[in-house]
Amino acid sequence: MIPIVVVEALERWPFELEGVEVVSAREYLTERTYQELRGAAVYNLCRRYGYQTLGYYVSLLAEARGHRPLPSVATLQALHLSPVMRSVSDELDEMIQNALRPLRSAHFDLSIYFGRNLTRRYDPLARALFNEFPAPMLRARFRRDPDPEAESGFGPWRVQTLRLVAGSDVPDSHVPFVLEQAGRFFRRRAPVVAREAKWSLAILWDPEDPSPPSDERAIRKFIRAASELGIHAEILAPEETGRIVEYDALFLRETTGVNHRTYRLARRAEHEGLVVVDDPESIVRCSNKVFQAEAFQRHRIPAPRTLVVHRGNVDRIEGEVGFPCVLKRPDGAFSQGVVKAEDAAGLERELPALFTQSELLVAQAWTPSTFDWRIGVLGGEPLYACRYHMAKGHWQIIRAPVDSTPEGETASSDTSGEAVPASDASGGERSYGRVETIPIEEAPEAVVRTAVRATRLMGLGLYGVDLKEVEGRALVIEVNDNPNIESGYEDKVLGDELYLAVMRHFLHRLVTL
Repeated sequence: MIPIVVVEALERWPFELEGVEVVSAREYLTERTYQELRGAAVYNLCRRYGYQTLGYYVSLLAEARGHRPLPSVATLQALHLSPVMRSVSDELDEMIQNALRPLRSAHFDLSIYFGRNLTRRYDPLARALFNEFPAPMLRARFRRDPDPEAESGFGPWRVQTLRLVAGSDVPDSHVPFVLEQAGRFFRRRAPVVAREAKWSLAILWDPEDPSPPSDERAIRKFIRAASELGIHAEILAPEETGRIVEYDALFLRETTGVNHRTYRLARRAEHEGLVVVDDPESIVRCSNKVFQAEAFQRHRIPAPRTLVVHRGNVDRIEGEVGFPCVLKRPDGAFSQGVVKAEDAAGLERELPALFTQSELLVAQAWTPSTFDWRIGVLGGEPLYACRYHMAKGHWQIIRAPVDSTPEGETASSDTSGEAVPASDASGGERSYGRVETIPIEEAPEAVVRTAVRATRLMGLGLYGVDLKEVEGRALVIEVNDNPNIESGYEDKVLGDELYLAVMRHFLHRLVTL
């Protein structure tokens, strides 16, 4: 099925595009052929998109027909919201300032054609804006106010407006570039359009991720498993997330975080009606240890002695948690933001730095063990069981250098329940303990049962639960979204069946939408 480009008036459409069908908005809205079409990709290039205009109805009815409109109604609405513009300015601030720093004017217009700009310098910014507001053609206006105290005489650049562009508004000098980018864009998405499978799945995976939850071989196994079930799956690169509306489902295999693009993508995909794993709610809940501490206490999930700490109750740590204790920043991961205090002097030394990053912390009784249980849970059912042994010469499954997590990009995947003391992680490469995978039925019943109970407080997605076994009791350390599934490790017992189980979960949710 070829893509459909919808315009208000065919006589005003200035481009000839190969491999696409160009129709008028009234044709698309009224003719039975398009009403009965299934699974079409619709590119809305009307001139007007205001509420109840032709452009608005093209995107609205495309969604009602099960088509994939670009832009979606959600994007149309977001373009008119000032708070959204301010949020985008904040999130992309460094990129905006770097790209526009050489300019001497107070205003600048950036044309974005299928996610690209004519000038290489502005191309990353164009792509970032396209990923936030997926639409075929956009024009962003940036503004900066005078500031006599600044060296440049101006304050910082901000996004003032972002609007959709009709084909007839493209300057003649830009037409060759637009044709080139349109052809490139439609060629790249051809496999999704031309597939025989009924459903399509985007797997977000970044080979540059320093700690990817799945290696390339595992990703290929996911794709093969999806194909066996009639789902067309393909890798979606981080710089291509503006294409997410072309798919039926999204599988995040990139390290997640609330203040990270993965959360924004998951939120947008869910809003567009996609089946999403990890869903935004799971990312929020699993990435915050304070939430989990409160939820575990309320629902009587067994865990080590734990106290939510603020500046006013530090004196309660010794009596309620004891020493030694582990201090955790709520969003710390991969051994970052997690330290061990041996005594009151250790508290005094460690707490000030942690409080600069969060108003609330978690103090937890130190619970030594030779390994952590990791129970994989999918849709509320146990999936796999592993023993994650402590790193060689250490008492934690990950031994990592201090401050190895990039500032502002916290991760919620695959964290350890215990800490790396600062003195033990002063540098060097991150190292891991041995992974021992066993049949789920051979794992202690209490461990598996407790893990499943804990995940029900997070949602019905895919989770990895870290537990310790102490005197026959299973204690939950935390629940992770985005758990590791790597070839030769978590799949050692189930083999390909593990990947099929995950894809069956997607299929079940897709057919029951």
